[in-house]
Amino acid sequence: MKKTYYLFNPGRISRKDNTFKFVPIDDAGNASKPKYIPIEGIEALYIFGSIDANSALFNFLGKRQIPVHFFDYYEHYTGSFQPKEYLLAGKMQVEQTATYMKSKRRLHIARNLISGASYNMLQNLKYYQRRGKDLNSIITAIEKFRDSIPTAQTVQEVMGLEGNCRKNYYEAFEIILQGWEMGNRVKQPPSNEINAMISFGNMMSYTLCLDQIYHTQLNPTISFLHEPGTRRYSLALDLAEIFKPILVDRVIFKLINKRIISKSDFESRFNGCYLKDSGRKKFIQSFEERLKETILHRKLNKKVSYKRLVRLEVYKITKYILQIESEYDPFKIWW
Repeated sequence: MKKTYYLFNPGRISRKDNTFKFVPIDDAGNASKPKYIPIEGIEALYIFGSIDANSALFNFLGKRQIPVHFFDYYEHYTGSFQPKEYLLAGKMQVEQTATYMKSKRRLHIARNLISGASYNMLQNLKYYQRRGKDLNSIITAIEKFRDSIPTAQTVQEVMGLEGNCRKNYYEAFEIILQGWEMGNRVKQPPSNEINAMISFGNMMSYTLCLDQIYHTQLNPTISFLHEPGTRRYSLALDLAEIFKPILVDRVIFKLINKRIISKSDFESRFNGCYLKDSGRKKFIQSFEERLKETILHRKLNKKVSYKRLVRLEVYKITKYILQIESEYDPFKIWW
Protein backbone atom coordinates (compact mmCIF):
# COMPACT_ATOMS: atom_id res chain seq x y z
CA MET A 1 0.00 0.00 0.00
CA LYS A 2 1.37 3.42 -0.94
CA LYS A 3 2.11 5.99 1.77
CA THR A 4 2.79 9.70 2.01
CA TYR A 5 6.23 10.46 3.46
CA TYR A 6 7.20 13.62 5.36
CA LEU A 7 10.82 14.79 5.57
CA PHE A 8 11.53 17.19 8.45
CA ASN A 9 15.31 16.90 8.74
CA PRO A 10 17.85 18.44 6.36
CA GLY A 11 19.65 16.06 4.07
CA ARG A 12 20.21 14.77 0.55
CA ILE A 13 17.68 12.88 -1.55
CA SER A 14 18.50 10.84 -4.61
CA ARG A 15 17.65 7.75 -6.61
CA LYS A 16 19.31 4.45 -5.74
CA ASP A 17 18.31 1.78 -8.26
CA ASN A 18 14.56 1.42 -7.73
CA THR A 19 14.45 3.14 -4.34
CA PHE A 20 14.23 6.64 -2.93
CA LYS A 21 17.36 7.40 -0.89
CA PHE A 22 17.46 9.91 1.96
CA VAL A 23 20.69 10.82 3.76
CA PRO A 24 20.06 12.92 6.94
CA ILE A 25 22.65 15.65 7.60
CA ASP A 26 23.13 17.27 11.01
CA ASP A 27 23.90 20.92 11.77
CA ALA A 28 27.63 20.25 11.58
CA GLY A 29 27.30 18.86 8.07
CA ASN A 30 27.81 15.22 9.07
CA ALA A 31 25.83 12.59 7.19
CA SER A 32 23.94 9.82 8.97
CA LYS A 33 23.10 6.32 7.77
CA PRO A 34 21.05 6.48 4.53
CA LYS A 35 17.42 5.43 4.53
CA TYR A 36 15.89 3.66 1.53
CA ILE A 37 12.22 3.55 0.54
CA PRO A 38 10.97 1.37 -2.34
CA ILE A 39 9.56 3.71 -4.97
CA GLU A 40 6.44 1.55 -5.37
CA GLY A 41 5.47 2.41 -1.78
CA ILE A 42 5.51 6.21 -2.17
CA GLU A 43 2.34 8.14 -2.96
CA ALA A 44 3.64 11.68 -2.28
CA LEU A 45 6.49 13.50 -0.54
CA TYR A 46 6.24 16.51 1.78
CA ILE A 47 9.52 18.37 2.29
CA PHE A 48 9.83 20.56 5.43
CA GLY A 49 13.60 20.48 5.87
CA SER A 50 16.44 21.84 3.74
CA ILE A 51 17.04 19.25 1.04
CA ASP A 52 19.65 18.78 -1.70
CA ALA A 53 18.50 16.90 -4.80
CA ASN A 54 19.31 16.53 -8.50
CA SER A 55 17.34 16.46 -11.72
CA ALA A 56 17.83 12.71 -12.11
CA LEU A 57 15.72 12.15 -8.99
CA PHE A 58 12.89 14.38 -10.20
CA ASN A 59 12.92 12.69 -13.60
CA PHE A 60 12.56 9.40 -11.73
CA LEU A 61 9.74 10.71 -9.52
CA GLY A 62 7.98 12.24 -12.52
CA LYS A 63 7.94 8.95 -14.40
CA ARG A 64 6.47 7.27 -11.32
CA GLN A 65 3.77 9.97 -10.94
CA ILE A 66 4.97 11.01 -7.46
CA PRO A 67 4.36 14.66 -6.48
CA VAL A 68 6.64 16.56 -4.09
CA HIS A 69 5.32 19.43 -1.96
CA PHE A 70 7.68 22.01 -0.43
CA PHE A 71 7.29 24.12 2.73
CA ASP A 72 9.63 26.85 3.96
CA TYR A 73 11.10 27.56 7.39
CA TYR A 74 7.93 29.46 8.35
CA GLU A 75 5.67 26.49 7.45
CA HIS A 76 4.38 28.30 4.37
CA TYR A 77 3.56 26.16 1.37
CA THR A 78 5.99 27.30 -1.34
CA GLY A 79 5.20 25.06 -4.28
CA SER A 80 4.98 21.58 -5.72
CA PHE A 81 6.74 19.39 -8.19
CA GLN A 82 3.91 17.86 -10.15
CA PRO A 83 4.63 15.14 -12.71
CA LYS A 84 3.49 15.65 -16.28
CA GLU A 85 -0.30 15.69 -16.42
CA TYR A 86 -1.00 12.15 -17.48
CA LEU A 87 -4.80 12.38 -17.56
CA LEU A 88 -5.45 15.83 -19.03
CA ALA A 89 -7.83 15.68 -21.98
CA GLY A 90 -8.67 18.36 -24.54
CA LYS A 91 -12.43 17.98 -24.16
CA MET A 92 -12.24 18.41 -20.41
CA GLN A 93 -10.02 21.48 -20.74
CA VAL A 94 -12.49 23.07 -23.14
CA GLU A 95 -15.53 22.24 -21.01
CA GLN A 96 -13.88 23.34 -17.76
CA THR A 97 -12.94 26.67 -19.30
CA ALA A 98 -16.45 27.07 -20.73
CA THR A 99 -17.96 26.41 -17.29
CA TYR A 100 -15.77 29.12 -15.81
CA MET A 101 -16.72 31.57 -18.59
CA LYS A 102 -20.47 30.97 -18.24
CA SER A 103 -21.36 33.04 -15.19
CA LYS A 104 -24.49 31.04 -14.33
CA ARG A 105 -22.69 27.69 -14.28
CA ARG A 106 -19.69 29.07 -12.43
CA LEU A 107 -21.98 30.67 -9.85
CA HIS A 108 -23.78 27.35 -9.38
CA ILE A 109 -20.53 25.63 -8.40
CA ALA A 110 -19.39 28.52 -6.21
CA ARG A 111 -22.69 28.63 -4.31
CA ASN A 112 -22.64 24.91 -3.66
CA LEU A 113 -19.01 24.84 -2.58
CA ILE A 114 -19.78 27.37 0.15
CA SER A 115 -23.12 25.74 0.94
CA GLY A 116 -21.26 22.51 1.62
CA ALA A 117 -18.43 24.20 3.52
CA SER A 118 -20.74 26.20 5.79
CA TYR A 119 -22.97 23.17 6.40
CA ASN A 120 -19.94 21.18 7.55
CA MET A 121 -18.94 24.04 9.85
CA LEU A 122 -22.40 23.93 11.40
CA GLN A 123 -22.21 20.17 11.92
CA ASN A 124 -18.98 20.64 13.88
CA LEU A 125 -20.62 23.28 16.06
CA LYS A 126 -23.78 21.23 16.62
CA TYR A 127 -21.63 18.26 17.64
CA TYR A 128 -20.10 20.29 20.46
CA GLN A 129 -23.37 21.99 21.33
CA ARG A 130 -24.83 18.55 22.03
CA ARG A 131 -21.92 18.08 24.44
CA GLY A 132 -22.79 21.13 26.49
CA LYS A 133 -21.00 23.99 24.71
CA ASP A 134 -23.01 27.21 24.45
CA LEU A 135 -22.86 27.82 20.70
CA ASN A 136 -26.47 28.68 19.91
CA SER A 137 -25.92 32.34 18.96
CA ILE A 138 -23.02 31.46 16.65
CA ILE A 139 -25.01 28.67 14.99
CA THR A 140 -27.94 31.05 14.45
CA ALA A 141 -25.67 33.68 12.86
CA ILE A 142 -24.13 31.17 10.42
CA GLU A 143 -27.55 29.78 9.51
CA LYS A 144 -28.69 33.29 8.65
CA PHE A 145 -25.75 33.81 6.28
CA ARG A 146 -26.33 30.38 4.76
CA ASP A 147 -29.90 31.35 3.91
CA SER A 148 -28.52 34.00 1.54
CA ILE A 149 -26.24 31.68 -0.42
CA PRO A 150 -28.88 30.39 -2.92
CA THR A 151 -29.81 33.94 -3.91
CA ALA A 152 -26.28 35.36 -4.17
CA GLN A 153 -25.92 36.94 -7.61
CA THR A 154 -22.14 37.03 -7.97
CA VAL A 155 -19.16 34.92 -6.98
CA GLN A 156 -17.86 37.92 -4.99
CA GLU A 157 -21.10 37.94 -2.99
CA VAL A 158 -20.70 34.22 -2.31
CA MET A 159 -17.14 34.82 -1.10
CA GLY A 160 -18.42 37.54 1.22
CA LEU A 161 -20.97 35.16 2.74
CA GLU A 162 -18.24 32.54 3.18
CA GLY A 163 -16.11 35.09 5.01
CA ASN A 164 -18.97 35.98 7.35
CA CYS A 165 -19.71 32.32 8.07
CA ARG A 166 -16.08 31.54 8.79
CA LYS A 167 -15.62 34.63 11.00
CA ASN A 168 -18.49 33.51 13.22
CA TYR A 169 -17.31 29.90 13.08
CA TYR A 170 -13.83 30.79 14.35
CA GLU A 171 -15.40 32.67 17.27
CA ALA A 172 -16.56 29.27 18.53
CA PHE A 173 -13.05 27.84 18.76
CA GLU A 174 -12.24 29.40 22.13
CA ILE A 175 -15.49 27.95 23.51
CA ILE A 176 -14.74 24.49 22.14
CA LEU A 177 -11.07 24.68 23.08
CA GLN A 178 -11.29 26.18 26.55
CA GLY A 179 -7.95 27.37 27.88
CA TRP A 180 -6.58 28.12 24.43
CA GLU A 181 -6.79 31.65 23.04
CA MET A 182 -7.48 32.35 19.38
CA GLY A 183 -8.82 35.89 18.99
CA ASN A 184 -9.12 36.94 15.36
CA ARG A 185 -8.00 34.73 12.51
CA VAL A 186 -4.44 35.86 11.76
CA LYS A 187 -2.49 34.14 8.98
CA GLN A 188 0.83 35.77 8.17
CA PRO A 189 2.31 35.23 10.64
CA PRO A 190 -0.05 33.21 12.85
CA SER A 191 -0.58 35.07 16.11
CA ASN A 192 -1.01 32.10 18.46
CA GLU A 193 -1.17 28.33 18.71
CA ILE A 194 -4.66 27.84 17.28
CA ASN A 195 -3.96 30.14 14.34
CA ALA A 196 -0.73 28.26 13.74
CA MET A 197 -2.56 24.92 13.58
CA ILE A 198 -5.28 26.31 11.30
CA SER A 199 -2.69 27.67 8.87
CA PHE A 200 -0.67 24.47 8.89
CA GLY A 201 -3.75 22.28 8.54
CA ASN A 202 -5.18 24.36 5.71
CA MET A 203 -1.94 23.88 3.77
CA MET A 204 -2.18 20.14 4.33
CA SER A 205 -5.77 20.16 3.09
CA TYR A 206 -4.82 22.22 0.03
CA THR A 207 -2.03 19.86 -1.01
CA LEU A 208 -4.27 16.83 -0.41
CA CYS A 209 -6.90 18.32 -2.74
CA LEU A 210 -4.23 19.15 -5.31
CA ASP A 211 -3.05 15.53 -5.30
CA GLN A 212 -6.59 14.23 -5.78
CA ILE A 213 -7.29 16.65 -8.65
CA TYR A 214 -4.08 15.52 -10.31
CA HIS A 215 -5.48 11.98 -10.61
CA THR A 216 -8.44 13.22 -12.66
CA GLN A 217 -8.81 15.05 -15.96
CA LEU A 218 -9.48 18.41 -14.31
CA ASN A 219 -7.03 21.27 -14.69
CA PRO A 220 -6.11 22.50 -11.16
CA THR A 221 -5.50 26.08 -12.36
CA ILE A 222 -9.10 26.69 -13.54
CA SER A 223 -11.34 27.35 -10.56
CA PHE A 224 -14.86 28.58 -9.88
CA LEU A 225 -14.93 30.13 -6.40
CA HIS A 226 -11.43 31.60 -6.11
CA GLU A 227 -10.19 33.57 -9.07
CA PRO A 228 -7.68 31.64 -11.16
CA GLY A 229 -4.20 33.06 -10.63
CA THR A 230 -0.97 32.87 -12.55
CA ARG A 231 0.96 31.08 -9.80
CA ARG A 232 -1.43 28.86 -7.88
CA TYR A 233 -3.63 25.81 -8.25
CA SER A 234 -6.82 27.63 -7.38
CA LEU A 235 -9.17 24.68 -7.96
CA ALA A 236 -7.50 23.00 -4.95
CA LEU A 237 -8.43 26.08 -2.91
CA ASP A 238 -12.05 25.67 -4.03
CA LEU A 239 -12.19 22.00 -3.09
CA ALA A 240 -10.43 22.52 0.25
CA GLU A 241 -13.26 24.77 1.47
CA ILE A 242 -15.55 21.76 1.84
CA PHE A 243 -13.04 19.57 3.65
CA LYS A 244 -11.29 21.97 6.02
CA PRO A 245 -14.03 21.67 8.70
CA ILE A 246 -14.00 17.86 8.41
CA LEU A 247 -10.28 17.20 8.16
CA VAL A 248 -8.40 20.17 9.61
CA ASP A 249 -10.69 21.52 12.32
CA ARG A 250 -11.68 18.10 13.65
CA VAL A 251 -7.97 17.25 13.94
CA ILE A 252 -7.32 20.47 15.88
CA PHE A 253 -10.20 19.74 18.27
CA LYS A 254 -8.90 16.21 18.82
CA LEU A 255 -5.30 17.26 19.41
CA ILE A 256 -6.21 19.83 22.03
CA ASN A 257 -9.20 18.24 23.75
CA LYS A 258 -7.42 14.89 24.09
CA ARG A 259 -4.23 16.67 25.20
CA ILE A 260 -2.17 15.10 22.45
CA ILE A 261 -0.58 18.45 21.71
CA SER A 262 0.53 21.05 24.25
CA LYS A 263 1.80 24.60 24.16
CA SER A 264 5.34 23.25 24.45
CA ASP A 265 4.92 21.99 20.87
CA PHE A 266 4.93 25.60 19.63
CA GLU A 267 7.52 28.34 19.49
CA SER A 268 7.48 32.10 18.96
CA ARG A 269 9.77 33.48 16.26
CA PHE A 270 9.75 36.43 13.92
CA ASN A 271 6.64 37.94 15.56
CA GLY A 272 4.61 34.82 14.95
CA CYS A 273 3.69 31.47 16.49
CA TYR A 274 4.69 28.24 14.75
CA LEU A 275 4.60 24.51 15.34
CA LYS A 276 7.85 22.90 16.38
CA ASP A 277 8.91 19.67 14.70
CA SER A 278 7.24 17.78 17.55
CA GLY A 279 3.99 19.66 16.94
CA ARG A 280 4.09 19.16 13.18
CA LYS A 281 4.66 15.45 13.60
CA LYS A 282 1.71 15.14 16.02
CA PHE A 283 -0.53 17.11 13.67
CA ILE A 284 0.48 15.09 10.61
CA GLN A 285 0.01 11.79 12.43
CA SER A 286 -3.53 12.75 13.46
CA PHE A 287 -4.25 14.14 9.98
CA GLU A 288 -3.11 10.88 8.35
CA GLU A 289 -5.19 8.87 10.82
CA ARG A 290 -8.20 10.97 9.91
CA LEU A 291 -7.67 10.39 6.18
CA LYS A 292 -7.61 6.62 6.74
CA GLU A 293 -10.85 6.56 8.77
CA THR A 294 -13.82 5.15 6.87
CA ILE A 295 -17.51 5.89 6.78
CA LEU A 296 -20.42 4.03 5.21
CA HIS A 297 -21.21 6.07 2.12
CA ARG A 298 -24.95 6.58 1.75
CA LYS A 299 -25.09 6.47 -2.05
CA LEU A 300 -22.34 3.93 -2.71
CA ASN A 301 -23.46 1.74 0.20
CA LYS A 302 -19.89 0.82 1.04
CA LYS A 303 -17.17 2.07 3.33
CA VAL A 304 -14.90 4.77 1.95
CA SER A 305 -12.04 6.67 3.57
CA TYR A 306 -12.04 10.41 4.13
CA LYS A 307 -9.24 10.62 1.59
CA ARG A 308 -11.42 8.84 -0.96
CA LEU A 309 -14.22 11.31 -0.27
CA VAL A 310 -12.02 14.09 -1.66
CA ARG A 311 -11.49 12.18 -4.92
CA LEU A 312 -15.23 11.46 -5.16
CA GLU A 313 -15.90 15.19 -4.80
CA VAL A 314 -13.62 15.90 -7.74
CA TYR A 315 -15.56 13.34 -9.79
CA LYS A 316 -18.83 15.10 -8.96
CA ILE A 317 -17.47 18.42 -10.19
CA THR A 318 -16.22 16.66 -13.32
CA LYS A 319 -19.66 15.24 -14.06
CA TYR A 320 -21.25 18.67 -13.72
CA ILE A 321 -18.66 20.27 -15.99
CA LEU A 322 -19.23 17.59 -18.65
CA GLN A 323 -23.00 17.97 -18.15
CA ILE A 324 -23.37 14.32 -17.19
CA GLU A 325 -25.17 15.67 -14.12
CA SER A 326 -27.38 18.77 -14.18
CA GLU A 327 -26.51 19.76 -10.61
CA TYR A 328 -23.41 19.77 -8.45
CA ASP A 329 -24.34 18.55 -4.98
CA PRO A 330 -21.49 19.16 -2.47
CA PHE A 331 -20.45 16.68 0.19
CA LYS A 332 -22.16 17.31 3.53
CA ILE A 333 -21.49 15.29 6.63
CA TRP A 334 -24.59 13.54 7.95
CA TRP A 335 -23.37 12.38 11.35
